[in-house]
Amino acid sequence: MPGDETLTVAVRVKPGASRARVGGRFDGPHGPALVIAVNAPAVDGRATEAARKALAQALGVRPAAVSLRAGAASRDKLFLVAHPEPAVSGLLSRLRDGPDG
Repeated sequence: MPGDETLTVAVRVKPGASRARVGGRFDGPHGPALVIAVNAPAVDGRATEAARKALAQALGVRPAAVSLRAGAASRDKLFLVAHPEPAVSGLLSRLRDGPDG
């Protein structure tokens, strides 16, 4: 089914963090978003690229499977995950909403 080809993930990026971390929830303009803190500064797309790679690693997918859909110049972004395994949605929910979410 075409709906299963990609998974859209709303993300809130926190650039310049002291340590990189994936987890937590931010209610942003795209709905409930996964918080990704990255060491990279918000300059020349470096924070976006670091967030893309961190999201791929956290979801257990290849970095090439994750692409930016919207929000290049914003902390609130939408990423697309191509051909996700069925377990990815549950993992995403646990990262964003906690184990009881």
